[in-house]
Amino acid sequence: MAYRRSLSVWASLAGTIVIWLVLVGPLITLVAKIQPSQIISALRAPGAFTPLGVSVGSAIIALGFLVLVGTPLGYVLARSSWRGVRLLEAGMLLLLLMPPLVIGLLLVFMLGPLTPLGLALGSIHLSATNTFFALVVAEVYEAAPYYVLGAQSAFVGLDQGILDQASLLGDTPRQRFFRLSLPLARPQLTSSLAIAWARAIGAFGAVIIIAYHPYGLPMQVWTTLNEVGLARALPFALVLLVVSLPLPLFAYTWSRRARG
Repeated sequence: MAYRRSLSVWASLAGTIVIWLVLVGPLITLVAKIQPSQIISALRAPGAFTPLGVSVGSAIIALGFLVLVGTPLGYVLARSSWRGVRLLEAGMLLLLLMPPLVIGLLLVFMLGPLTPLGLALGSIHLSATNTFFALVVAEVYEAAPYYVLGAQSAFVGLDQGILDQASLLGDTPRQRFFRLSLPLARPQLTSSLAIAWARAIGAFGAVIIIAYHPYGLPMQVWTTLNEVGLARALPFALVLLVVSLPLPLFAYTWSRRARG
């Protein structure tokens, strides 16, 4: 009996490892395939680091915007008793389910230079077509549902009893939000922000439609792949991974510790 149980444990462990290897296979392939000399050669090319700066800068701005507008929206979705809030939630879910390429196409119709919103942007010298601003817009739309729905989940999980006690002690809704809701939801908000960061800095589908220029890292990978081949594109793919992964890993570790 003990022998069968031990055999079952080892079979489960082996199956788990095989599944894990299959799922992280692309990452293992990237690390195994690329040579240090390829990385050095690619990164020594003139202007090689420009896409890195563009991607990091635009992703930081996109995340700052999402924190400012997405956090209160997630709170309203989680705590509001207004019936129409479900319609707002459905809009976020649709944005999540929509292919990024379609988001890019629809952004052309919404923010193109001849549309009312495009003309309004033009009056303040902004354009949502092939500009740094357009890149930020594309990243916001690709990352927004991940952060907003994550924030909603974080606020839904709060202990209502603690919030009710704060109300009985005289806290206003604004004081409850900043003194209790926000600190208590911070671990999950951090995880949501990390996912949004990975989505923003790796945004491609909407970006290729409205922000082909200036090149961020995903576009650099794509154009290098098309122009000079896979071998020259892999170093930029590795740089994209190195830049995008630390924040999610840190957030995951920190949020696990914060939750105990």
